[in-house]
Amino acid sequence: MAEDKLPARSENFSEWYNQLVQKAELADYAPVRGCMVVRPYGWGIWENMTAALDRRFKETGHVNAAFPTLIPMSFFEKEKEHVEGFAPELAVVTHGGGEKLEEPLVVRPTSETIIGYMYSRWIKSWRDLPMLINQWGSVLRWELRTRLFLRTAEFYWQEGHTAHSSSEEALEEMYRILDIYADFAINEVGIPVIKGRKSETEKFAGAVMSTSIEGMMQDKRALQCATSHYFGQNFAKPFNIQYLDRTNTLQFCETTSWGLSSRMIGALVMVHGDDQGLVIPPRVAPTQVVLIPIFKNDAEKLAVMEIAVRLFKELKDAGIRIKLDDREEVTPGFKYNDWEMRGVPLRIEIGPRDLEKQSVALARRDMPGREGKTFVPQAGLPAAVSAMLTEIQASLLRKATAFRDANIHEPRDYDELKKIVEDGWAYAWWCGSKECEAKVKEDTRATTRNIPLEPPGGGGRCIVCGNPADKKVYFARAY
Repeated sequence: MAEDKLPARSENFSEWYNQLVQKAELADYAPVRGCMVVRPYGWGIWENMTAALDRRFKETGHVNAAFPTLIPMSFFEKEKEHVEGFAPELAVVTHGGGEKLEEPLVVRPTSETIIGYMYSRWIKSWRDLPMLINQWGSVLRWELRTRLFLRTAEFYWQEGHTAHSSSEEALEEMYRILDIYADFAINEVGIPVIKGRKSETEKFAGAVMSTSIEGMMQDKRALQCATSHYFGQNFAKPFNIQYLDRTNTLQFCETTSWGLSSRMIGALVMVHGDDQGLVIPPRVAPTQVVLIPIFKNDAEKLAVMEIAVRLFKELKDAGIRIKLDDREEVTPGFKYNDWEMRGVPLRIEIGPRDLEKQSVALARRDMPGREGKTFVPQAGLPAAVSAMLTEIQASLLRKATAFRDANIHEPRDYDELKKIVEDGWAYAWWCGSKECEAKVKEDTRATTRNIPLEPPGGGGRCIVCGNPADKKVYFARAY
């Protein structure tokens, strides 16, 4: 299998990522420039992610709906900042049914405009508020430089859009969703993200305030994993989203939007993967356990398979996502490598010796080699496997958190900041000026990622200009 060996992450992280996504059958390139085909294994991860998120949304009162893919061009021209922000990325339909359309239609890059239009029709009274709607689907943004999952022209996501009667309620919603995203990333995907507010330069086009969760990849670059925005009345006014309040006075709504996309799969790959392939946290793994029977002849096969099938059923009945790999055309060694490449969290091996001892071997994907191998009794196996999956999930988060914390540094001066962001994140005082932010970007290609929600206390001097500063920000190179 030498030809299937991945490049080392330390030598070429980008190529390691590109090859792994394809070799592990997560996705492939589509015949349309910049688009991808998500393969069943990749979609299985996405399904588990969407289920975990959807449950959280519904627990907080949100409901799902579906809005059109095509949006009238005139809708985008109603909110100036929004159309300027998205104009370079728009794909426009000018013909349909063999004829030129009276008005061009935009393939949605995001749905604030069409949803704003519908909200103006649906919201009439304070009794209609808050309106809490989420949509699962895909959007199209004509990206110039693309990479599977991380930045493709078409990608899959959820986008929530809410309308409220007050700014306080809308801001509360924005932060609530940010907390949901952080909880999901940390506890389901094992990525220790940092919550914070975006700078004016980096905020969403048309937003009053944008917040994000940011994750550190193994090459120490940042990835914006999700965003939650407060729009104030920036969309309510151009789309006339109004309601009669309790005093029968006409008021404009306050709105929010928020989204998390399939780039989270790319984050999973880059945070947890190793030189052997994927390492998938158990909570989102399509297959949590693979059971591999080992035998050399028909007699051994008969005995081993009888127990293997029984254990498979016990584990499946316990709610564990398990596969029985009974392929006979390949060796056990090939199977080990195959499932390691796919990142299955736990491998169970059972052979003739294990039958004699009434045990099985467990091999953890997060701890390759002998260190991750243990032998446990067949009796009570579901409980032992469940406990080990829980430990693997926790271990992956601990490892990623330790890596992140070891690579965030607080520079003493601007020269040190420039060195830090070559191979890590800098956490530094910033005066808030666009000029200082632009200078860092020009000098280092690093951008402000976000400003932590909890202020550091006290004050300092801006790392760039030396002026008084009351906020700290993360600077990093990003995807």
